[in-house]
Amino acid sequence: MTDQPSDQPSTPPASATPQPRNPLHGVTLEAMVVALQQYFGWDDLASRIPVRCFQSDPSVASSLKFLRKTPWARAKIESLYLFMLREQRRSAR
Repeated sequence: MTDQPSDQPSTPPASATPQPRNPLHGVTLEAMVVALQQYFGWDDLASRIPVRCFQSDPSVASSLKFLRKTPWARAKIESLYLFMLREQRRSAR
């Protein structure tokens, strides 16, 4: 092998591609759950997304375990997180 540059342009991996218009980019599921719990509280979160991990003895750990296995519930969390961000921006005006 030689150390000469390749004729093909080097492209970063897809995971390294910047996503400036995606508010979920770089936000972990744990950060979303913690932010939602702080903003809404467990009771309001359970009424908005009625799943047992929010209703019965709720914790971040049990929520993460459930949400990582359940795509539909994770999608609801992501949607509610985006709603929360919009509400925070509106109230900051």
